[in-house]
Amino acid sequence: MARVKRAVNARKHHRKILKLAKGYYGGKSKLFKTANESVIRALRNAYVGRKLKKRDFRKLWIVRINAAARINGLSYSKFMNGIKTAGININRKMLSEIAINDPKTFTELVQVAKAQLNV
Repeated sequence: MARVKRAVNARKHHRKILKLAKGYYGGKSKLFKTANESVIRALRNAYVGRKLKKRDFRKLWIVRINAAARINGLSYSKFMNGIKTAGININRKMLSEIAINDPKTFTELVQVAKAQLNV
């Protein structure tokens, strides 16, 4: 059986990892083994962070909608139930933007929700 020579592939892999580790402090950017550990951890954290970002923004939107709805005398859950039953399909991101940038329109939405709930 022929001998397997891995030098080219190994060098390519090392170069790729060290490129990803560029900017890391000390040996983490110079030595393959420590750089590899750091890069693997960084990529894992980046993956998790992308998932957490979605959760965090949803929480933020809900807090904003809740605050604006309570100013108008309705809790978040009742407000959302009211606009859902009224057939208004606006996502939470847009509702929070409306609450911040156009309070008058948001007040109208709250009135629609109240009318739907008979409050």
